[in-house]
Amino acid sequence: MLAEKYSSEIKSILAKYPLDKKRSAVLPLMYLAQREYGTVTSESMVEIANILDIDITQVASLIGFYTLLHDKPGGKYRIQICTDLPCALRGAEDFAHELCDRLGIRLGETTPDGMISVEEVMCLAACNGAPMFQVQAPDGIHYHELQSVESALAVIDDLRKRDNDG
Repeated sequence: MLAEKYSSEIKSILAKYPLDKKRSAVLPLMYLAQREYGTVTSESMVEIANILDIDITQVASLIGFYTLLHDKPGGKYRIQICTDLPCALRGAEDFAHELCDRLGIRLGETTPDGMISVEEVMCLAACNGAPMFQVQAPDGIHYHELQSVESALAVIDDLRKRDNDG
């Protein structure tokens, strides 16, 4: 449980917020859970809700909104393609499906080697650069705009090479 393992870190997080606004600590606590478990588990959502005296649905609703939080395991690299309306009008949906076809998976799935997950997300603030995606990698987030399926596959090949070299 988070409260046992990270008691002092949780106290430090909560100390940043007024007592009557401690619910504002929900995102830092969710990040802590994800750091510990790789995802924000159902159990950790319940624990966070209890720590903050809020309803579990208030915690769980944030998972679908924030692209950096995950409630399901994924690949080492998460390719998140913006398919919001402006990007869709620039071909993002077709791009996403064709990329997945070439990888042999569907949106939301992970390649059999466990390396690459492809997800659709809303608004990555680069409408003029669509089709575009962000890569969530262990070393940070990397943006790729004005992509073709071929250029995206080259990015994925580079990620796999980097992983094999390191």
